[in-house]
Amino acid sequence: MILEVKSLCSGYGKIQALKNVSLTVPAGGIVALIGSNGAGKSTFLMTLSGIVRPWSGEVIFEGAPIQRLGADEIVRRGVVQVPEGRRVFARMTVEENLDLGAYTRPAGADLRTDKEELFALFPILKQRRSSLSGNLSGGEQQMLAMARALMSRPKLLLLDEPSLGLAPKMVDAVFDLIRQINARGITVLLVEQNAYKALALAQTAYVIENGANELEGPGRELLTNPRVKAAYLGA
Repeated sequence: MILEVKSLCSGYGKIQALKNVSLTVPAGGIVALIGSNGAGKSTFLMTLSGIVRPWSGEVIFEGAPIQRLGADEIVRRGVVQVPEGRRVFARMTVEENLDLGAYTRPAGADLRTDKEELFALFPILKQRRSSLSGNLSGGEQQMLAMARALMSRPKLLLLDEPSLGLAPKMVDAVFDLIRQINARGITVLLVEQNAYKALALAQTAYVIENGANELEGPGRELLTNPRVKAAYLGA
């Protein structure tokens, strides 16, 4: 397992958002985390990233605890998050956003090579490399946010609602890119409001409600689970 989360609790002020959440992520896999709005999914990712400090529990990455590390050190270890809402730097160009994604890495020719490889994976970004990021469409911004994260050479990519607000055709494109990224050997932990897409993609999935573990199992098995179908698939 590249990631083991054990009884993780965290929150904001006196409000507890996560209540003993546990999960494991196998190296090279895709794991999905689904749940209703306010279930604690984004808080879980932000706690893994060091943005929200855990109250208790353990986060073990590649065999070492990281729950007390700063966010920058967690990125250096190889855990990188693509945040909900994309959060590109709107007044900077596409290429400048990509350069910032590599801020933990030393400057060198390999950065240029990585950038060209990402332009091959995201050809629209190559076309728009000199455009201000704020002028991109929502789908293009999502691709930029993913490419920016990949510039840090992550071992574990945390994706928070990558399809949110996108047209159906662009949703399909984003999920295809997730498959391609995973095929390059990058492990993916996916938080996604499109439960059908997430469960169809993931080898393993977890359902959390009210900040706590509710269900877990193979993604395609959960697609046929009556509780999941009633709550998240409209069936």
